[in-house]
Amino acid sequence: MKLKATLSGIIFLFSINAVIAQCTTGQTEIELKIGTDTYGYEGYWQLVPTGNNCGTGMLYEGGNTQQVGCNGGGDQDASTVYGYGDNTTVTVGPWCLDSASAFDIIYVDDYGDGGFNFTVWIDGYPMYTFTGVGTGNTFSFTGSPPLEYDAGVTNISLPLYGNPGALAIEGEVFNFGSTTITSLDLNYSIDNGSTITQSISGISIAPYTSYSFIHPVTWNPTMNGSYLIEAWVSNINGNADMNTVNDLSSFTIVIGDPIPNVIDNYLLSVPNLTTIATSEEDIDLPRDLDFAPILSDYELWVINKKTENTGGETVTIYDAGQSGQSSVWEKDGNAWHFMSLPTGIAFSENGNFATSPGVQDANHGSAHYTGPTLWAPYIYAEPTDGNGSHIDMVHQSPYSMGIAADHDNAFWVYNGWENTLDYYDFQMPHQPGGEDHADAIVRRYEDISFDRIDDNIVNHLVLDKPTGWLYMVDNGNQRILRMDVNSGSITGSFAPYGESLEESSIVTGVIYSVYIDSGLSQPAGIDIIGDRLIVSDYSNGDIIIYDNSGSEGVELGRIHTGSAGIQGIKIGPDGKIWYVNQLENKVYRIEYSETTALVEVNDDHYLGLYPNPSNTGTVTMAFSGNLSSEHLTITVHDALGRLLMSTTSLGSQYHTLDLSNESGGVYLISILGRETNIVKSLIIQK
Repeated sequence: MKLKATLSGIIFLFSINAVIAQCTTGQTEIELKIGTDTYGYEGYWQLVPTGNNCGTGMLYEGGNTQQVGCNGGGDQDASTVYGYGDNTTVTVGPWCLDSASAFDIIYVDDYGDGGFNFTVWIDGYPMYTFTGVGTGNTFSFTGSPPLEYDAGVTNISLPLYGNPGALAIEGEVFNFGSTTITSLDLNYSIDNGSTITQSISGISIAPYTSYSFIHPVTWNPTMNGSYLIEAWVSNINGNADMNTVNDLSSFTIVIGDPIPNVIDNYLLSVPNLTTIATSEEDIDLPRDLDFAPILSDYELWVINKKTENTGGETVTIYDAGQSGQSSVWEKDGNAWHFMSLPTGIAFSENGNFATSPGVQDANHGSAHYTGPTLWAPYIYAEPTDGNGSHIDMVHQSPYSMGIAADHDNAFWVYNGWENTLDYYDFQMPHQPGGEDHADAIVRRYEDISFDRIDDNIVNHLVLDKPTGWLYMVDNGNQRILRMDVNSGSITGSFAPYGESLEESSIVTGVIYSVYIDSGLSQPAGIDIIGDRLIVSDYSNGDIIIYDNSGSEGVELGRIHTGSAGIQGIKIGPDGKIWYVNQLENKVYRIEYSETTALVEVNDDHYLGLYPNPSNTGTVTMAFSGNLSSEHLTITVHDALGRLLMSTTSLGSQYHTLDLSNESGGVYLISILGRETNIVKSLIIQK
């Protein structure tokens, strides 16, 4: 590092001391902490009076002064001989500068992909933070010390979409002042309505630290629609906030209907397929799909596999399945690295989404360096000053064959390199196209053991948030696993490959089980709602419906789509099953029809069917009342409406049906008489 102090021309404007005992009146002590990425030699910076160009009236400089300097942005000719070290923090200063003056940090990056971050400490407080992007930036700050009482709500932590009913207002308060906060008033309003205030005491928020809150008074929306939530603080330690500009944070939430659990309708009717999108809408080797969090918008994202060299791509279908449906194809500028052969896409409730790569090395070499990527829809596939449009990526899970959202920026990932389960929390994303992954958390769940069929058929996961059960496809072993995400403990650590992380730990002692271990050939996609679990089978195009209310999954029936190649599946906002078929390049929605023949059975027309469910397929029908003397025609259809049997009952109280040659699933038994029209469902479990 080479550090210079240049005084000529500004000595009467700024008082600068390289070695400080104590600053004089009208001055503040200023210090810079500079964090580097894995290419520390690429960066250069200067401190100048605000408005000056680089090299004009320079106060201090640092970094690669020999090879980069003011004009070296994007030259890509710097070497490791000069500049700062990699993944390190460099402290420069402190200096005494005028409190009333303003300053600029001018940052220049040789490669053009950013990577330095700057924290400005004033009188011992970290008052400003800046992150460098692209070939360079200018960051401005003043030398004023913090006020005594200054706080604000910096974040409202709510999902973008909620349902009518009690909703807790959560978020974070940040103390921008120099005094520890022990009490304050926490306020919120809805659509600029009446203020809901609660006094909070017994707290201790040190200067420049945050405090997570849950407002004690819940909001209870009763109508669907869009609402503006505003939250702010006041009355800090009994004093007025001395800076009201940063007090308030706002958030817009959409209240809408929950997803209905109508999966059993597929068991009681004849399913049929509606084509939502094809190659005409740029569907090309689709591997997964997911709806954006605001479900009432029916915004469906489909992710295409494409090739390793080009990287994957997405098709966003707006108003999917509705009148006026439209679609947009998008591809990140550096998809070859950040979305290489993607296997899955998962939206978090905060609106960000993550994708999982199906390759060993995101750089297309022989290393094992890749993992999930985090994206924000507002900037995705847009040009940036950085490396593509991603907002984070961590590289610890090659052959990530599936991904599921947990909360905020946290996700579960199928690690096909270690054949185990990984948990990622990106925490605070970096700027679009940035490279700082140092705050990421990765936890490896070594109790879980996977095997994949190949690098094409996905192994998806889904988290049932109300119960905390994570369901995982393990297609190499033709089974489904289930794990309690709240179980286990950190028992060790692993050395992260190729990057520095905040945490890289090993978790053991989890509660897990083999939940389904029969009836599956090449399971791929998976989703859940309430007590129903659905799994797709790539080999035959079946979608299997399970009862997941017990310790093992119980197959209730199958939807035979008739076409192999199903990868990801999703229960949509309407409660229906949506899926992608990679071999057909299509997106489908499965429809069901109400069973028109189903009538109430009164005392004069009673039908008993047992055992139901049946383990053998042999069942007895018991008739009473008028049914026992009628001439009845009995037919049996499978879930796709195919006639399997037709027989008659001539005035008998009992009738036996032998369906022992049929596979497990749901069957519809119709009884037709002179004044009778009844349909019963039979479940065969094998």
